Amino acid sequence: MNFEDRLNNYIGLINTQLLSYLNCEKGHNGTLIESMKYSLFAGGKRLRPVLALSSYNLFGNDIGEILPYACALEMIHTYSLIHDDLPSMDNDNYRRGKLTNHKVYGEGIAILAGDGLLNYSFEIMLENAFKQKELYLHVRSIKEIANAAGINGMIAGQVADLESENKIIDKKILEYIHLNKTAALITASLKIGAIIGKASEADIECMKQIGLNLGLAFQIKDDILDIMGDENKLGKNIGSDIDKHKSTYPTLFGLEASVAYVRELTENANSLLSRYGDRSGFLLELSNHLASREF
Repeated sequence: MNFEDRLNNYIGLINTQLLSYLNCEKGHNGTLIESMKYSLFAGGKRLRPVLALSSYNLFGNDIGEILPYACALEMIHTYSLIHDDLPSMDNDNYRRGKLTNHKVYGEGIAILAGDGLLNYSFEIMLENAFKQKELYLHVRSIKEIANAAGINGMIAGQVADLESENKIIDKKILEYIHLNKTAALITASLKIGAIIGKASEADIECMKQIGLNLGLAFQIKDDILDIMGDENKLGKNIGSDIDKHKSTYPTLFGLEASVAYVRELTENANSLLSRYGDRSGFLLELSNHLASREF
């Protein structure tokens, strides 16, 4: 199976499972579920769940073990995007070429849809964990995800990002923002694949280092695309970081240096992946794909 076929296979598994989880309307929560579905199926890359599945496949054999956690990661990521787009945060009208959630359902429902996705993700993970014989591995994975999404992870990065608007910040603060706001959940995706796949502690640490490199590269590439990307492919207006007076790698160090840093980080990740030989073929191609993407 080639890279595109395997990627589409992963995405198909994820979308089918996500849809089954969201077929949960019970009367008065109908608008809430509709709003949650709107953003969850608005055309996301499914990067985090794909990373979880492909990491697991390096070590485990039953992909059904990791699928609930992969879907939970996508729900958490989507909740963060709904809240990021709100007028009190980034105030964006479009995401992936579609109106943002609060533009369709209003701010109140959008906030609750984000809350719903976050809470539901933990319901799904815990319900699955309680069915497992090796409970510790599953609870450890849930804790990894909670830490990555929480006050010392993604939320902390978002706070630092908000507090840095209209300020000139240094590389240390910028990396803190990116490593927490973006890389933390990407890193958790790779780590839980290894944990549930019963990998060694050395392999779990390796997945962590790969995630940190890929996560940072992914965000810097986003910053680059915000300057020189194609609006039709991105599905949103470019130049939003400049309009909001945000410090990014390109604004601090220039486009050429930023492109070089993405290449360096990708090579770091690929070097770590190479120790897994042919088994890491898909992840190597995915790593290179993320560095060269146009949206």
